Amino acid sequence: MGATDVISNSTPRVGTFTASTVLNTIVSQATGKNPIETVSTADFVSIANTALGINTDALLSAISQVLSRTIFSIRPYSRKFKGLYMDSQRFGNHTRKLNIADSDWNKDLRYDLTDGQAVDDQIVRKPNVLQTNFYGQNIFERQVTIFKDQLNIALSSEEEFQRFITMVMTNASDQIEQAHESTARMTLANFIGGKVKGDTANVYKLVTIYNDVAGTTLDTATVRQPENFVPFMKWAVGFIKTISDRMTNRSQKFHINVTGKEISRHTPYNKQKLYLYSELLNDIDASVMTSIFNDEYLKFAEHERVSFWQSIDSPDGIKVKPAYLLPGGTVKAETEELAVADIFGVLFDEEAVGITTFGEWSAPSPFNARGGYSNIFWHFNDRYFNDFTENGVVFLLA
Repeated sequence: MGATDVISNSTPRVGTFTASTVLNTIVSQATGKNPIETVSTADFVSIANTALGINTDALLSAISQVLSRTIFSIRPYSRKFKGLYMDSQRFGNHTRKLNIADSDWNKDLRYDLTDGQAVDDQIVRKPNVLQTNFYGQNIFERQVTIFKDQLNIALSSEEEFQRFITMVMTNASDQIEQAHESTARMTLANFIGGKVKGDTANVYKLVTIYNDVAGTTLDTATVRQPENFVPFMKWAVGFIKTISDRMTNRSQKFHINVTGKEISRHTPYNKQKLYLYSELLNDIDASVMTSIFNDEYLKFAEHERVSFWQSIDSPDGIKVKPAYLLPGGTVKAETEELAVADIFGVLFDEEAVGITTFGEWSAPSPFNARGGYSNIFWHFNDRYFNDFTENGVVFLLA
């Protein structure tokens, strides 16, 4: 399958194809190098073949050859969105997922019997089964070239050489962690985009709802003013907790249903995942919490803070071409850009969004005696899913 191939919406299968620009765009957005761009999350089953084809000058560009002692500045990076990660066994259960839709109750004939007549207890009631298939993976390769003589010339001692190697390896590890994070970030962004586009009943515009309740005429800007923010956020926290409570009840409300195979879902508190925009959480801590006597009532349960949903330069929004489930049971892959701003949070069942890593391994290449270098390669497959038949809601500051 080539880089320009698109997975068929009518044939669920695992797709593996090359699209290195996707990951590069995501990472550049996350680091602030480029302004936010549209990323096709529908095509985000990609390979990022990132090869560090480095010559001596490029390899040592960050290190001065003049200084007798080089400062090595690196710290380990730990990926965000860890709550989305699953082990391979649990993830494998989502590859082919079977659900049974509720059926109507039978008429109880015990009190409607007639002498001389029998009631049929062999009537067939076949289960109404819905099978959902989840597919897609990103295949990653990262390479580091380690030079022998060139490094000995550039660095002044074996100690410096060892420290340089440590820096290179840590940097490679950091980039791998960020690759996992980028896949998870876009998996969640696709889920948000899919809800906004295909499940509008489960997208809550908090300011609009608050205006109806409180009789105000606030908008996204004026609600942030100090005199409005405190009462609004007190209400908003309570509203989100109410939705969380309602999701624990078995219903067909908080997810997309396939016509004729409607599934009833419930999500206990310990199976709920809540991701909230950290800027608003910081504002709550700074202004709302200080205005009340007992702040325990305004604290969220277990949740993960999100500094930015897609781009660090446009932290409260996303621009995606989402793929999502239609009531007819097919997948809709949008071709037009969808921009969603003012995202406060997303609450969902742990089985609605997930990611795992398969086939993770690394190995060195043989030493190149003529070139005086060797390569180290890392390989891993990130697989992900969005299940729109599981409970999930989006909260917007709109």
